[in-house]
Amino acid sequence: MTTHKTRMLIVGSGPAGYSAAIYGARAGMEPIVVQGLQPGGQLTITTDVENYPGFEDVIQGPWLMEQMQKQAEHVGTRMMWDTIVEVDLEGGSPFKAIGDSGDEYIGDVLVIATGAQAKWLGVPGEQELGGKGVSACATCDGFFYRGKKVAVIGGGNTAVEEALYLTNHSDDVTLIHRRDELRSEKILQDRLFASEKITPLWNKTVERFVEGEDGKLHHLELRDTQTGELSTLEVDGAFVAIGHAPATELFKGKLPMDDGGYLLVEPGTPKTEIPGVFACGDVMDHTYRQAVTAAGTGCMAALDAERFLATLEHAAKIPEPAE
Repeated sequence: MTTHKTRMLIVGSGPAGYSAAIYGARAGMEPIVVQGLQPGGQLTITTDVENYPGFEDVIQGPWLMEQMQKQAEHVGTRMMWDTIVEVDLEGGSPFKAIGDSGDEYIGDVLVIATGAQAKWLGVPGEQELGGKGVSACATCDGFFYRGKKVAVIGGGNTAVEEALYLTNHSDDVTLIHRRDELRSEKILQDRLFASEKITPLWNKTVERFVEGEDGKLHHLELRDTQTGELSTLEVDGAFVAIGHAPATELFKGKLPMDDGGYLLVEPGTPKTEIPGVFACGDVMDHTYRQAVTAAGTGCMAALDAERFLATLEHAAKIPEPAE
């Protein structure tokens, strides 16, 4: 077992973790990034990226993450290929984490950037057609289906919001739900039912995503939840919108979370209730979940971490009052 010490320990990568590392390294905090099971996060399984600022042409998600990692390393970040399995936050700074490798990581500040994963249906064709007609983010990929026929699968706030967003690009949006009523907020339902571009399809589940001759999504195979009858729906794009699962298992009972498992932070900041512990990116953001917002909160976490350490160091220099 090896012990790695740093002023800034970052658990998780992706836009949030890499941005925190870039800012932290430039501030002389010599950060360590423990990359986790999916170095680079969700963008490593995202093909075309057209909404990240600074690029005229479409770029590839894996390439963007590779560039962020290289930038972080160039300014002084150490990348560790390990997965954290245990953290000790009691007693405040410094904080300790144990990796799957057995190595120990100790940081004066801890930045949590473990992200979140879209929930999937787990049916045939779903993963195989990812980026080829199947997506879990209308905000990310809706533009590619301008003027085409699309479907959204789900019945909660996420699904309704995705369907409404897609009407900016498509006049033919189908919302597929396994029940005969939605679970979303009433104000969202009112907007959805008022839209002439959205057609609800009740009591249906997706059994299979079917590939066409061009290698892209051609149609959905549906099953009626009441009769069991099978049917098909031809679409150019399908958006699975059944929610996200933040990677916060490590922190249960150690940091406050909301009902969905997202880490709670002080509004407008990445500060958790434990001084010196910061959360950034999708692990604390259930609203926007974009690469650019994740990068922004990563920057915020590093800046707040730098201020926290400066305060600690200043306090340590103040002599104890004479008795």
